[in-house]
Amino acid sequence: MRPVDLARRHGLSTQAVRNYEDAGIIAAARRSPAGYRDYTAVHAAGLAAHLALVPAFGHSTGRRIMQAVTAGRLDEALEHVDAGHALLARDRATLRAVEAGLSHLAAATPDAAARTRAPYSIGELARHLALDPATLRGWQRAGILAPPRDARSGHRQYLAPDVRDAELAHLLRRGGQPLGAIATILGELRDAGGLDALSASLGPWQRELTSRGVAQLYAAGRLAAYIDALDQEGGARAAPPLAEG
Repeated sequence: MRPVDLARRHGLSTQAVRNYEDAGIIAAARRSPAGYRDYTAVHAAGLAAHLALVPAFGHSTGRRIMQAVTAGRLDEALEHVDAGHALLARDRATLRAVEAGLSHLAAATPDAAARTRAPYSIGELARHLALDPATLRGWQRAGILAPPRDARSGHRQYLAPDVRDAELAHLLRRGGQPLGAIATILGELRDAGGLDALSASLGPWQRELTSRGVAQLYAAGRLAAYIDALDQEGGARAAPPLAEG
């Protein structure tokens, strides 16, 4: 198969095919006596697998998977696949934690920090929330709060955003959320820019996870086909000639 034929089959340029070969994503092509590349069905299966892996695992991980498979390091490739599945599972767990937290946050009063003075010392904020200061320190260790320190005294200063996060964390704790989930929820809330923005992001977030999950299923089939093609080619090369007579 000529490079142009392989490229057209997958919607690529001939240079892209050569680049994939040079990078070890697909195996090196055989050369004709005149020096021209001669690609086979194995290379076609490899390109199909690579193109399926990119939307499933990203360019970097997809490249590593293909390079490992092409070089015969199957266990290494499977470790990258496993890591991609684990990442998707963690992202799903994060989404579920945020969804559960929002059901409690929806009942919160609008931006409680706007109605209170700031900054607070740790003792003042603890009294404001009817908590022990040790609880606030524990929330900081868990990544829920990150109050700045006074430049002169070195004491924690809880500014308006910190007071808001502490009040929301207190609300979520009363709702039964673990500290790790609260840190995740408040991190997503800060990134989104507010409760409404975070709520609006849940639908697209879920659709992205679903799309990635389906892509991983499709990529698994393409990758398995490539592994089978490599095995069959290797077996054909290693097979002894048939005895005559």
